[in-house]
Amino acid sequence: MAAERGRPRGRRAGGRVQRSSPRRPERSRRDTRGSRTAREGRRARLRRGLSATRASSAAKVLGMSTTRRAAVMAIVVCALAFTIAVPLRTYLSQKAEVAEQERRQEQLREQLDDLRDRRAELNDPAQVEAEARRRLRFVMPGETPYIVQLPEDEAAAERRRPDERQRPQGAWYERLWESASGP
Repeated sequence: MAAERGRPRGRRAGGRVQRSSPRRPERSRRDTRGSRTAREGRRARLRRGLSATRASSAAKVLGMSTTRRAAVMAIVVCALAFTIAVPLRTYLSQKAEVAEQERRQEQLREQLDDLRDRRAELNDPAQVEAEARRRLRFVMPGETPYIVQLPEDEAAAERRRPDERQRPQGAWYERLWESASGP
């Protein structure tokens, strides 16, 4: 029957009949580009349609509307944010605490260096003697001490102790009797 229609018959290795299609005339370059672009456009539309169909079918399977899906997504995002927030806050507070401890450690190292220098100074007997003379008013045997008090020294001493009250005169029982009996 195929031979009746004018188509030549041919045999392949599988015993099938191979039909030759009539040859299409060659197209110009413009036609080829236009058809290629059209084919790609059709493919893209098909892909979008398939993905939209898949998404809508997933929504149908879950039985959720777009609003519900958005709400679930918002809840998931908030849960993730809270899950990350606590460890982040802990990390930042520990980082600040470490910085504070490092600053404190540096201060203690400086203080330790100062104390080592002071210890080295006090190993010298001349320095110890000078400190004893200055702070304790130490006098060596055979020396005559002289203390000169200037008016500026008394004013400075009074300025250093403004909150110090004057001591009341008399014994404690006399003051008690005076306060109970009245002036």
